[in-house]
Amino acid sequence: MTPSETDLKQPAGESARRESPNAVHYITLLLLIGAAIAARLWCLAAKPFWFDECFSVEIARIDWRSFLHLIWWREANMSLYYLLLRAWLRFGSSPFFIRSLSALISAATLPAIYWVARMLYDRRVALIATALLAFNAYSVRYAQEARSYALFVLLATLSSGALISFLQQPSERTRSVYIVFSVLAVYAHFYALLLIAAHWLGLSLLSRSVDSPEQSYETEWRMRARQLRSSWKVIGIAVLPLLAFVAKTGAGPIRWIHRPGLHDLAEFFKNLASGDGWSLAAIVALAVVAAVAPLGKALCSKNPTWEVWRCQFLLIWFLFPILLTVLLSFARSVFLARYMIFCLPALLILAAAGLARLNRWALPPALAVTLLLGLQGVTFVYGHDFDDERDASGAATKFILSQTQPGDGILFHIAGTRIPYEFFRSLQAGTNTASPDFTRPLGPEILFPRHGARLGYLDFTGKPTEEFVRTAARNHSRIWIVLMNNGPAENPDPTTQMLTRVLPESHPSVERWQYSRVEVRLYRKQ
Repeated sequence: MTPSETDLKQPAGESARRESPNAVHYITLLLLIGAAIAARLWCLAAKPFWFDECFSVEIARIDWRSFLHLIWWREANMSLYYLLLRAWLRFGSSPFFIRSLSALISAATLPAIYWVARMLYDRRVALIATALLAFNAYSVRYAQEARSYALFVLLATLSSGALISFLQQPSERTRSVYIVFSVLAVYAHFYALLLIAAHWLGLSLLSRSVDSPEQSYETEWRMRARQLRSSWKVIGIAVLPLLAFVAKTGAGPIRWIHRPGLHDLAEFFKNLASGDGWSLAAIVALAVVAAVAPLGKALCSKNPTWEVWRCQFLLIWFLFPILLTVLLSFARSVFLARYMIFCLPALLILAAAGLARLNRWALPPALAVTLLLGLQGVTFVYGHDFDDERDASGAATKFILSQTQPGDGILFHIAGTRIPYEFFRSLQAGTNTASPDFTRPLGPEILFPRHGARLGYLDFTGKPTEEFVRTAARNHSRIWIVLMNNGPAENPDPTTQMLTRVLPESHPSVERWQYSRVEVRLYRKQ
């Protein structure tokens, strides 16, 4: 074996630890996976569904023609999750069951992070990283949401693991596995393209580490690099439909994201590391420093050893996507904290490597404190979010359905506002169909958006016109209006202003009820 080949493999001490696991080790791993499942299923339905989750469900259970149309024209991002959810909904439709898909996917990330950490370090680091993820509040928070973030983290971890596996034992099989997981990660969330870019940066550092007089080994490395370059070409071809979607829609779907400041970045790190409070975030930060600091100037080396490169790789995986999106946000804001969740495994593996440097007497109490603080963060997220986006559309829908009278009509100020209404109406009706028929007595007659007997792709976009509102209101003595995210009360959006001006012409009596991010109005004729 040449010196350079040694650089691509783990040190002898770590290899020995990897080869000598015992029953306690495996039992501990199984207990951690069980604890992670319990932590993610506990209080799973405690928080109300909000707009994004309702959107996931409704897009997953519309007819195939509408589904494919929406995927291509509006919702190509997270399309893999929508497909999985579409299959999952065949077996149940309760909020607990719907969210359990994300919870189980999140728990499956534990063996994935164990695999990656074991390849990069050893079994002890792998077990610590698994424990940190099991009680990580950020992971639990998005494991309890009917969105693609848990799937994104799992596939990002598997993609990175397949890359490392290829480097250690290159074969056509491991290369194919890397391609598959990377493509799936992009279809789970298009920000996975940042992960692939991070992989390219990490490999560019490792490719420069070849400094051997052995021509045969240089040839072997060049072949390995060429195989990876061809892999990225295959990945690029496979995700062309998503790239075409991004080129077609531009930044429109994320134009609502605000430019981050230093406070936002600090809060993001605190939430990512702990979920609540700075104590655990400080421990994680110190553990990362403990893993990286001993390498010193070697971190900047152009010819890194394996011990150096693995830290470089994890730092790039963690920092590159965040720094790039923050820099791009000076032109167009593209940084959103939850979109960066795929950086979490790299942070936790680095922290685990730092904690593993403690001696056998210091490690157990330090790890116990760390996990207790993590559990405290988990209990915090059972009742709190990291943002202020959750709406009360469920309570608003329940109120409307309870107060409806025969002959009532309902208008949604923009088409998308109907999505959560349909979800909660289906729960009230006890149905697993895409939308109850309009002939059913449950709720007012939907006036806008309405393009068929069931929810279809045309009902996901659009706004009512002034002429339509005047015409639709004539045949109903009472008109319900649902407004959501329509701007500040003193300066609402143009559609709200139009409804406020037009409806009193025929329905002068109005009542208003305010819910979180949702306003309900009832217009009556005199």
